[in-house]
Amino acid sequence: MLKLSILEQAPVSEGSTPAEALKSSTRLAQEAERLGYRRIWFAEHHDTKGLASCAPEIMIAHVAACTSTIHVGSGGVLLPHYSPYKVAENFGLLENLYPGRIDLGMGRAPGGMPGATWALNDGARRNLDDFPRKVRDLIGFLTDRLPEDHPLKTVKATPHAERVPELFLLGSSDGSSGIASEIGTPFMFAHFINPYGGSTVVRSYRSRYQPSRLYPEPRTAVCVFAVCADTDEEAERQASSLALWMIRVRQGQPSLIPTIEQADRFVPSEWERQMMRENRGRMIVGNPEKVRRELENLAAAYQTDEVMLITNIHDFEAKVRSFQLIAEAFHSDD
Repeated sequence: MLKLSILEQAPVSEGSTPAEALKSSTRLAQEAERLGYRRIWFAEHHDTKGLASCAPEIMIAHVAACTSTIHVGSGGVLLPHYSPYKVAENFGLLENLYPGRIDLGMGRAPGGMPGATWALNDGARRNLDDFPRKVRDLIGFLTDRLPEDHPLKTVKATPHAERVPELFLLGSSDGSSGIASEIGTPFMFAHFINPYGGSTVVRSYRSRYQPSRLYPEPRTAVCVFAVCADTDEEAERQASSLALWMIRVRQGQPSLIPTIEQADRFVPSEWERQMMRENRGRMIVGNPEKVRRELENLAAAYQTDEVMLITNIHDFEAKVRSFQLIAEAFHSDD
């Protein structure tokens, strides 16, 4: 059966606060565990008014302490900003605290506007060409298997963990997938960011995959926006807040998740209308049967047995209900 997981950005809704959003994220993780979701990951975004998850390592530590079985991870650590050694120690510590439950998703996106990138790097230039080396070094520190000629070969990432956190490279293009296939790590495609050509990217990843010690076979997953309700009409109503928020983000507005009433009053320009049509390819919206069917079709297109869902809508109770309905739809045959 298809494995379901959750990507959580701790979205801040109009009329709410970051503190409330983070409490809601914790509650969502507890509900996801009860419903049988495999994992919940926390994103890394900076200088973003509408998203409260800026430090996935902190969210992982907090949420793992509030749950008992669900995998908790990063979606993802933006590795170009950081020392691989420090990331390895962070996740080695988390793995020691919560053995067998920690995931490490890594991305190379900036995670914010240019000013935030500059601040994160303390004014130094961010070098994306160095990303593959950083991934290799991170894995080397986690496994205590740096190459013999590595200048830091004698340096150990402590505390050492018996298990390496489950690793994924994240991406929305063939650039990241190419690195994942070359290094030999699982790959998560961000369909919720780029709905075009992802299945081709994943096929290329599989065909070029170089087996590694940790992952002899290629592994994939795909992440998509999803909104489910008892009826198509109610799902569309709830998703209207997501649709407006996506437009505002595209326009560079530091937007909280708008209300359904704001979405109802919104009169899009022709350009905005076109963007909304294009954005529709990044999401699955509907009643439980429809959402299950479309998720299964998406998984088949990506040749994967795991789909990660992200649901940035205004009404948190409707968000929880969406995840409940999707879980029930997939367990209806049990």
